[in-house]
Amino acid sequence: MGIESSCDETGIGIVSGGRLLGECTATSMDQHARFGGIVPEVAARAHLASMVPAVRAAVADAGLAATDIDAIAVTSGPGLATALTVGVAAAKAYALALGVPLLGVHHLAGHIAADTLEHGPLPERSVGLVVSGGHTSLLMLGDLARDPIVHLGDTADDAAGEAFDKVARLLGLGYPGGPALSSAALEGDPDAIRFPRPTVGPYGFSFSGLKSAVARWVEAAEGPLPVADIAASFQEAVCDVLTAKAVAACVDHDVDTLVIAGGVAANARLRDLAEARCAERGITLRVPPPRLCTDNGAMIAAVGSMLVEAGAPWAPPGMSAYSSAPLTAALLQPVEGHQ
Repeated sequence: MGIESSCDETGIGIVSGGRLLGECTATSMDQHARFGGIVPEVAARAHLASMVPAVRAAVADAGLAATDIDAIAVTSGPGLATALTVGVAAAKAYALALGVPLLGVHHLAGHIAADTLEHGPLPERSVGLVVSGGHTSLLMLGDLARDPIVHLGDTADDAAGEAFDKVARLLGLGYPGGPALSSAALEGDPDAIRFPRPTVGPYGFSFSGLKSAVARWVEAAEGPLPVADIAASFQEAVCDVLTAKAVAACVDHDVDTLVIAGGVAANARLRDLAEARCAERGITLRVPPPRLCTDNGAMIAAVGSMLVEAGAPWAPPGMSAYSSAPLTAALLQPVEGHQ
């Protein structure tokens, strides 16, 4: 059973042999909308209220009894410290009550593992592009449960999803910004405005300057704002950079599989452009279905199942939330004192 509580979703998933048996996701998004963003303490209280009902619903969805669970995996980082702490505490309680192993896992490794629930095991070598509200990373992947995860490039400032949210707020599109901006972009011309394509080295990213360029364009505009065109042009700039660098990494490292994961992987334009560019280069593209791109318990159960099969060590009793955990491996078992 996997438990995810890094942000505003309380996600529970149950996986066996790479197959998703049952799941439940409870979100507190509506409670944050009036603030225009996530409020950590509100999220933590929502997790407290949702955790037990979500676990019961996922177990029932799988057609199992709680005593059928043979291991617990939990996101222990990165994420909001108070939200993570609720999930870690719940995971410890369930593991102790059921007498089963407990594993702390890295949230981003879970996003990558989500793809295996749809497309099966990863190949021996692949490139991973993780794009979300808090992270944008280009990774070299091997065996997710056994091998280290190597960073080819990361964002120097704003993550792609963060830039989507900020530009959506600038355009008055509401919260959550990513889906709202993507929806507005459907009615716009992606070539209407040539926004910059910021770059940091061969595989690094930077979206703060792009966000500022949109802000300057809006400030200088006269008359009614062409919101749809701005949204489409901004989205095109982001997707252009993400896909170009991901495909380049595959070609440069002689890798024939690209995995795109994380909340922004649900973006239709990103998926379409990546598919076209991968096809041109003979690269196999793997992207989870949209419902598995956003935070969920199934992805944590998936990576937890891999770790159990690989014989990963159980979490120590002092395992705690590690809100700023770096991504170096799927297994994440920090000691007390990390926040």
